[in-house]
Amino acid sequence: MANEQAERFIERVARGPILGDGAMGTQLFERGELGYDRCLDELNLSNPELVKSIHLDYISAGAEIIETNTFGANRMRLAAHKLEGQVQKINEAAVRIAQEARRLTGQQIWVCGAIGPLGRPLSSLGPNPDQKAREIFRQQIQALSQMDVDLLVIETFGDLQELRQAVLAAKEVCDLPIIAQATFTEEGKTLSGDTPLEIVRSVEEMGVAVIGANCSVGSEGMLGVVQEMAPVAKLPLSAQPNAGFPMYQGNRVFYRSSPEYMARHARQLMDAGVVMLGGCCGTTPEHIAAIRDTLLVTQAPRAKKFASSGMRPHRTAPSRIRAPESTGLSRKIGKKFVVTVEVDPPKGFDVSATLEALLGLKSSGMVDAFNVADNPRAQSRMSALAMSALIQSRLGMESILHLTLRHRNMVALQSELLGAHALGVRNLLVVMGDPPNTGDYPRATAVSDIVPSSMIKLIKAFNRGTDINGKPLEYASSFLVACAFNPGADNLDREIRVLNRKLEAGADFILTQPVYTPEVVEEAKRRLGGFPVPLLLGVLPLRSYRHAEFLHNEVPGITIPKEVLERLRDAGEQAGEVGMQLCLDLLKEVGHQVAGIYVIPPAGRYDMVLKMLERLTEKFPGLTEGVV
Repeated sequence: MANEQAERFIERVARGPILGDGAMGTQLFERGELGYDRCLDELNLSNPELVKSIHLDYISAGAEIIETNTFGANRMRLAAHKLEGQVQKINEAAVRIAQEARRLTGQQIWVCGAIGPLGRPLSSLGPNPDQKAREIFRQQIQALSQMDVDLLVIETFGDLQELRQAVLAAKEVCDLPIIAQATFTEEGKTLSGDTPLEIVRSVEEMGVAVIGANCSVGSEGMLGVVQEMAPVAKLPLSAQPNAGFPMYQGNRVFYRSSPEYMARHARQLMDAGVVMLGGCCGTTPEHIAAIRDTLLVTQAPRAKKFASSGMRPHRTAPSRIRAPESTGLSRKIGKKFVVTVEVDPPKGFDVSATLEALLGLKSSGMVDAFNVADNPRAQSRMSALAMSALIQSRLGMESILHLTLRHRNMVALQSELLGAHALGVRNLLVVMGDPPNTGDYPRATAVSDIVPSSMIKLIKAFNRGTDINGKPLEYASSFLVACAFNPGADNLDREIRVLNRKLEAGADFILTQPVYTPEVVEEAKRRLGGFPVPLLLGVLPLRSYRHAEFLHNEVPGITIPKEVLERLRDAGEQAGEVGMQLCLDLLKEVGHQVAGIYVIPPAGRYDMVLKMLERLTEKFPGLTEGVV
């Protein structure tokens, strides 16, 4: 690797962290409004301006390395689109586009030829699969190198053997610096079962310039992989994670990790020894700009020493516990007036009607999250966890999963937590739940393995990376935990004692039962000496005197003051309007004392919730700006 270009790249890496770009494919889909069967590499010919605009935005965001739009531009992948005869043309066009983007900016930018896997297992290539794979890779690399790319990145390989064949092909064709990157599953192995240690030991000896990982399962997973590579790597390390797990909404894919989150992890990746940083699926110019800002303020002496001397630096032992990502709700509570709305899962399989109703609330822009009740009033309904996951995947809105304790023993509860975290449902409300024998199945029995304060303690242990017995988990969780409080309870002293136990266990915020008079809120606040954590005030618009009587007499935990009952009775047919006005008057008096509201639709009437929020916003415009 003695050519001038290779030496220049090694010298640049030796000066410290270098920033790559982010996703090309995700941006092409988003900006070009393309179908998922479209050949993205062909856009180099049919829509070069679209490709160039993405390069320019990444350069503007601070990227020093831009990858050509050629990830799938080998003849095997192109054959799926009947374009196998245009390998040379497509790859040459891609390099010209990237070089033109560099020329327009006048900056020192490295144009990197991107090479992805074949898209088929080597075993499917017939006799001599290694030789066949190497010949296919050689064809593409020849086209890239003849156009004077500055370096090559061989990326997103889930099979060590295929990765080796791609590197061998590159070494046969040219002397360009090679960045070799594998991709890993959530278990920390490639799809073929190769470990980070095996990747490093096998590929380093082949004479690549940088070794690392890309794509994989997001920043948390990437950090774990890098921490396993670092103690044995003799070469500079690279890391280009996805922007978290994908979410599907309609016909589009969305990625959840914020630019701030990825930037925080960029610093941790540098601390682990990473020299080249960037992003993969779902990352945008905004993500790259945030990582750039982190690089500007972060010194990484270990990375510099590592890159310049070729010596392996001292690093801490790999940790199985990865830094958890905060939820979107946790970043809002206490900073803006939060609005959540309760949802009862359906009693059958079909969620379409419920989701359609919730879509109207989402479109209003006034709701931050949906609370999903867990078998309310002991009725047999769809799993709250399933409903929460459907809301997040189909609506793109965060949910708060109500986790009831009477219905599950300790084994089931821990399983529910693991499942919730894996599905991305990370906001929880811990409650005892209604006695099973009061609902649809009177012979059902309750389980009382644990009370809410102990359950909150268990969840907080999960967040620290252990179960309740102190046994290490594979990863730390990132749950945001709410507890329930009834400020209108008949025995307020007892209710406050129970609340204090929940707060001592680590509850992050409070959701209250419905409240109808400001005096109830003010008395609870006085007795508590102020609300110690953010409190979302329960609001349930009353539809009629009969509705209020039912809630007061038959629904546990809800108390309707006598004066409110009398006012509704006297209102007659106007009781619904009075019920709405009671909520507005309450928030006028105490809205500034709470962190937000937890709205409970009367009998599933989401239209009433929307009407109330619209009137609330009109009456108190500060609500939309974060303060009532």
